[in-house]
Amino acid sequence: MPKDTNTPNTELSRLLKIMQQLRDPKSGCPWDQKQTFATIVPHTIEETYEVADAILSGNMADIKDELGDLLFQIVFYAQLAKEQNAFDFEAIAQAISDKLVRRHPHVFQTSNLKTDDELHLQWEAIKQQERDLAGKTIDRSLLANIPEGMTPLLRAQKIQKKCAKVGFDWTELPLIVDKIHEEIAEVLAEVNEPTPNQEAIEEEVGDLLFAVVNLARHTSVNAETALLKANRKFEKRFRQVEQVIDNQGFSMETANLEQMEAAWQQVKNQ
Repeated sequence: MPKDTNTPNTELSRLLKIMQQLRDPKSGCPWDQKQTFATIVPHTIEETYEVADAILSGNMADIKDELGDLLFQIVFYAQLAKEQNAFDFEAIAQAISDKLVRRHPHVFQTSNLKTDDELHLQWEAIKQQERDLAGKTIDRSLLANIPEGMTPLLRAQKIQKKCAKVGFDWTELPLIVDKIHEEIAEVLAEVNEPTPNQEAIEEEVGDLLFAVVNLARHTSVNAETALLKANRKFEKRFRQVEQVIDNQGFSMETANLEQMEAAWQQVKNQ
């Protein structure tokens, strides 16, 4: 096997130079030239999900490719900040390196902490020290510092986890399931009103989703990952249903619901 002469540093330097060229005011790419921190955010979120999707597929080539796309997002932000004389890629790398060392004294310093609970308390204490030193406004709520930009499923799970730390939580699974049934009943009650209120229906559906996330958390399931896998499973089965319907000489537009349901059950049984 030939020796790889491209070290991480040389390839990273090459990537940074490519990014700089893309942003060059005279010879760069018109699309890249007009981007800002805010306009790139949707692409960053999309690339993050594509990494997760590649990991679920198990294809290492795809994982490598998608990780490269995600790394490009970081490089893009670094170039924008460099142009504003705020920071650069080296500063980003230094900041995370310093933070990792600072938050892992049990690894990089002498420490006897071993249990997950001990390590978590240490982690939270160090984070609070960092906020104090930075002079940030102190929010004493248990729900402080949960990012607003998190996806709703992840944020719901994070909120519930924080509350559970002080005992504000269901202790038995049947109670959680009962709560889900209660929320379903409230959704149906709003839907069946003589004059349904769409905002009220939305609110009740939100409560139902929050309760289902709670069930996921109590069964050690990541709600976001579970839904991601459910989407993939449904898509795979639906594509197979399309093939079954096509083999029967119909299309999804001309087939009736009974035919589609029969095809769905056929796919599931396979």
